[in-house]
Amino acid sequence: MAKITIREDDFQKFQEYFYRKTGIQFEDSKRYFVDKRLVERIESTGNENFRSYFTMLRFQASGAELQALVNLMTINETYFFREEYQFDCLVNSILPEIVARKTDDSPIRIWIIPSSSGEEPYSVAMCLLERWAGINNWDVEIISSDIDTKILAQARAGLYSARSVKNVPRAYMQKYFSRTEQGYQLGPELRDAVEFTRVNLMEPADVRAYRDFDVIFCRNLLIYFDDLSRKQAVETFFDALHPGGFICLGHSESMSRISSLYKVRKFPEAIVYQKPWEEK
Repeated sequence: MAKITIREDDFQKFQEYFYRKTGIQFEDSKRYFVDKRLVERIESTGNENFRSYFTMLRFQASGAELQALVNLMTINETYFFREEYQFDCLVNSILPEIVARKTDDSPIRIWIIPSSSGEEPYSVAMCLLERWAGINNWDVEIISSDIDTKILAQARAGLYSARSVKNVPRAYMQKYFSRTEQGYQLGPELRDAVEFTRVNLMEPADVRAYRDFDVIFCRNLLIYFDDLSRKQAVETFFDALHPGGFICLGHSESMSRISSLYKVRKFPEAIVYQKPWEEK
């Protein structure tokens, strides 16, 4: 078989298609990264060139190849207790305000997207169990979502490298992890505390059921989107939040450059964004 190459017009076609499907915009600087993975999928599916592969990708009824490609193209770089100051903000400032205004005994709902391999939602679960006294009085639901089905399977398995757990306090390691030949295994108590789901933020059908959240963590995802996709994503989050609910973004992301829907809240630990309370 002749060596498969991705021409400039091929790259542009794929760039536009992938953006339309996922909201992720690959810059020209990512050309080598994209080409390498495209060639890998072309060869794996038995296609001879980009044209035949791209036709299959667009018209495959099951969408299985698009999902395989998404799994390959998305970047999942994370570790436990990343940007920990936001977790401090959650337990010290955000949750006390939420429970002070709750008028019923419904669960507190937290949505974390993207889940990546699970370090962030499990970090939230540990912080609630270890640092928030209110956990004894309130039910909490933690839902964590990602577009990548392979990484979701990893998250559910809860098996981590030494690098992933480098920031986990020693007491937490002893309580929640066990050492195995494969790495550090998270115990079932914590794994059962998080529900993992597959969600594409750009697909209205995927996000329609996500409502009534008190807190959303969406950290270091919007940097991969362009302005239009960012706006669509934060409007989706706005609809998903309870009035008065909060969203936490990554340290390099700012809601003020994306949308005026949210109110800026400056807590001692962090700046976060709030869906305004409905006027009565």
